[in-house]
Amino acid sequence: MTANGGTTDGATMDIATAEVIFNHLKINQTMCNNRFGHRGHGMRHEYSGKQFGGSHNYRVPVNIVRNDTNYELMVFAPDRAKEDFKISIKGHELSISYVSDNNKEENRNWIRHEFSKASFERSFVIDETVDSDNIVAEYNNGILHLTLPVIPGSEKPAQEIRIS
Repeated sequence: MTANGGTTDGATMDIATAEVIFNHLKINQTMCNNRFGHRGHGMRHEYSGKQFGGSHNYRVPVNIVRNDTNYELMVFAPDRAKEDFKISIKGHELSISYVSDNNKEENRNWIRHEFSKASFERSFVIDETVDSDNIVAEYNNGILHLTLPVIPGSEKPAQEIRIS
């Protein structure tokens, strides 16, 4: 065995060595999450969530585009029922959530089951330029699409600050 945990004869490492390395990586992941998680950029494990013994919630990918008249927010959430999404605004926070009913799929005779329909929640801060009374949501082809109109004339022009 070499100093870094590998072997010189090309054999695979033993389970105890692999477990030590895995635990070290989990500690590093936790440290990075603690340091950067408050910015929403923490390291995340691709197979996190209760079904994998992890503590992180499933995080669906989101795209946000700014146009002249609105923001477009697209949530990638394929094979869901639109009735199970909940979209709400409280103050300046837009929340999108989905509650999964995993019991529907437990009775199937899976050979391989890699798609996740895990529950999730995503929240976004919206400012006073968004017309929150006229937000429109549609769910098509696995994408939840929200259009957040901008109130015309509500944006402040950029302001230059002089350095003294």
